[in-house]
Amino acid sequence: MSTQTPIVTGVDFVSIPITDYAAALEFYVDVLGLTPSTEYDRIPGAEFQVGNLTLQIIDAAAIGRSLTPHAFPIALQVQDMTSARAELASRGVTFTHEFDSGVCHNAAFNDPDGNTFLLHQRYAPRAQDG
Repeated sequence: MSTQTPIVTGVDFVSIPITDYAAALEFYVDVLGLTPSTEYDRIPGAEFQVGNLTLQIIDAAAIGRSLTPHAFPIALQVQDMTSARAELASRGVTFTHEFDSGVCHNAAFNDPDGNTFLLHQRYAPRAQDG
């Protein structure tokens, strides 16, 4: 194992590609209940501070990219899976599947552009490596 000082000290933001800024903003604000910390002036995009991580939505075409949605989920921490899931369902979210990992409750869904998210509630500590 290396004893060198790590080069990477954290993760600052995750970019989420979108195609329709108005629809994405409505989803992230009205459905997920997030508040934009920044909205961009020159291109369709915004940032949301979620805990110690920033979620950035950005119009893929505006930066010369084609849309490739996140297929592996971005896990969103919740305190109470039952109430969080029920609230999002009442706001029109369709869950694609749910599972219990043995330490976490999980419920997957997609944003309007097909990016995959996971409601995630840890209820037991991780097993220690050994």
